Parts: sequence; C-alpha cells; structure tokens
Amino acid sequence: MIRKSVIGASVALLVTTAAIFTGPAIAAPAPKDVLTHYAELAHAKFDDALSTAKALDAAIDALIAKPSEETLKAAREAWIAARVPYQQTEVYRFGNPIVDDWEGKVNAWPLDEGLIDYVDAAYGTESDGNSLYVANVIANPKIKINGEEVDASEITPEFLAETLHEAGEVEANVATGYHAIEFLLWGQDLNGTGPGAGNRPYTDYDTANCTNGNCDRRAAYLKAASTLLVQDLEEMVVAWAPEGEATKAVLADEQKGISAILTGMGSLSYGELAGERMKLGVLLHDPEEEHDCFSDNTHASHLNDAIGIASAYTGEYTRVDGTKMTGPSLSELVAAKDQALDTEMKGKLDTTLAAMNTMAERAKTTEAYDQMIGEGNAEGNATVQAAIDGLVDQTQTIQRVIASLDLGTIELEGSDSLDSPEAVFQ
Repeated sequence: MIRKSVIGASVALLVTTAAIFTGPAIAAPAPKDVLTHYAELAHAKFDDALSTAKALDAAIDALIAKPSEETLKAAREAWIAARVPYQQTEVYRFGNPIVDDWEGKVNAWPLDEGLIDYVDAAYGTESDGNSLYVANVIANPKIKINGEEVDASEITPEFLAETLHEAGEVEANVATGYHAIEFLLWGQDLNGTGPGAGNRPYTDYDTANCTNGNCDRRAAYLKAASTLLVQDLEEMVVAWAPEGEATKAVLADEQKGISAILTGMGSLSYGELAGERMKLGVLLHDPEEEHDCFSDNTHASHLNDAIGIASAYTGEYTRVDGTKMTGPSLSELVAAKDQALDTEMKGKLDTTLAAMNTMAERAKTTEAYDQMIGEGNAEGNATVQAAIDGLVDQTQTIQRVIASLDLGTIELEGSDSLDSPEAVFQ
C-alpha cells in the first residue's frame, strides 16, 4: 500500500431515550448474568487471539530459521488465521476504556510503512505531517525523532513499543501490531485496483542470499513485533479473567455494563466499520482504504467484525477449536421487554452477515476487496455497499434497543463518510 492521506472524522451520533415497551415476552435473565457471560466471551475470544498469535510467532520463528517459499507461505497463513478471533474482539472497543487504551498497540491502522522498511519509489520521499515517513529503521541503526538522534541499533520489543510506535506523536507511525507484521510478511501492495496482494520475497529474510538488504535486521524487527503482539494479547486475557480488571469494571455497574455492550455494537457498526473502514473507500474508490491492505484479507477482517457484533448480542461464540459457547444474552434481555424488537435486531444482524458473506465469497472467487471498491466497478461497489447498508440499518435498531432498555443518552461513533460525505472531498 502506498499511503498518501487519511481522511476521517468522528461525529457524535446521539441516541436519546424514548420508552418502548410492548409487554413481557419471556423471562428476563439477570443483567449481572448477561454481563458475566459477556466477560466470559471476551476472555475466550482474547484467549483464542492469543493462541493463534502464538502459532503465528512459531511460524515466524520457522521462517527466520529457514527462509523459503514454504515457510513464508506458512507464516502468512498463520497471520490470516490469527486475524479471525482478534477481529471478533473488536466489539469490546468503544464501551470498555481498558480495551480502547490498549487497542492501538495491536491494530492501529493505517500505517506509513516507510517508517519500517524499504518502499517503492512511487511512495515518495517526504510527508508534510510525518518527518519519519521514509525513516526505514530496518536500514538505519540511527534515526532522528523530534530532531534528536535515536539509537536503533538493537531492534527489540521494548524499542518498538516505547520509542518507535507513534514516534513524533504521529499516529501513522505504526510500529507494532498485526499490520506491522502484515507488512513485513507481504510487503506493499503495488497493484492498485488490479489483482494481487503484496509480494515480498522470502529472500528478504535469507541472510545467505539477501534481497533488499538488512535481512538480519528485518528478521529482528519481525520477531520483535511478533513477540510484542503475544505479550499484548496476554495482557488482555488477564484483564478479562473472572477477577481481571476489565471484568470487574463491567460488573461494577449493571446499567453501565449493558450500555458498554451496546456502545461497542453501535460504534463498531456505524462509525468505525460502515464509515471509516468501508464507506470512505467506496467514496474515494481508493485501494489504499482497505483494512488488511498488504495481504488482501480485508473481506475476512470486515466479516469477522460483523460476526463479533452479532456475538455480543446473542451471547454465542464458536472458539477456534470448535467449542460453541452460549449463555445469558442481551438478546434475551431485550426479548423480555419487547420480543418484536429482539426479532428485528436479530434479523438485521442476519441481513448484515449475509451481505458480508456475499462480499467475502466474491473476494474468494472473483476479485479482492480493493478491486471491489475501484472506480467504475458497479457490481463490486454495490456488493460492498450492501454490507454498509446492513451495518447502518442495524445501528438504527441498536438505537431502539438502547431506548427500550431505558439506558439514557449514549454517544456512538460517527463518521464524515456517512454523516457529511461532502467533507471527505474537501
């Protein structure tokens, strides 16, 4: 991906209380039980994200030890597998401050990849907003941050986390997490809206037959980033354990806890996913506006976000080992007040999932996500737009659920892409 600019905003979408009640339909679960199960699902999802990150780390070890087409392919497959459970945790953002404060370490996007490694000449040599735009820390054991020389001779997890990540207070200086690893496994996607993902050669890690220089430092960076990802996910598994900080926070106040579930569902549905990650790309027809851009895995990323949103409502989750989890759910809580509203909410979630699955199937059989959003691709654009429409529509029902449960005013994330599309082009 060649990064030129990031256009986005967060505009508050206010949800006000309006009592909606059609009479009890089923026995309501205790809110505490709903929240306890919500925390149990979080723990399971982050634990799955951790186990798949450990598998990725092992595949990266194998790639570094013996670079080959096979070990690079295996590492890429492990990265794609690791994204599945992680993306389903994103619904815990927005309503849970502990997740919001942590998330930027593991899934920050987009990134100015010239900070990390070599880039194509078309990437350019400077950016008005980022002095580290082409710092290429892999090639340079000394770099300057805020005008001061920094020793980058040892690329360690601590160096990435404490010195390089968001260096110079620039959010695009993403040095850690899934997307930094993704770039190091695939390289830039230079295909525009044509077919193909990044195509980094395995010899970028072969010290005996090194391409593009600095193979040892590149391997050190990849390993440091992978180690750090495992460490960061371990932190969140602990936080969502029964006595963990996140679980205690959710259970401390039942109304705030239920509000956190719906804030996560609504904000991820509307401002984050439908707006910043999807509608912006359709408006601009820009292949750079895709979440898993180097790997062409964006369709799966979006689908798993939608699965996670539905899971937060239904209380259902299928673990990576096939174990199915169920328990007291927000769905049951809503149905006890308004069964028709619960049916509507589940129907809207199903409609979105169907559209997401159609988009994902198209990506597997016809064209990648970045091609779908390309200019002049009416059918591809419409496929993505159908998923966006589903997300927007389900957010409207989430607003009604908030009102029906008398939760007061909840502020959901918005997006210029949806709320003020003309601003995107200014």
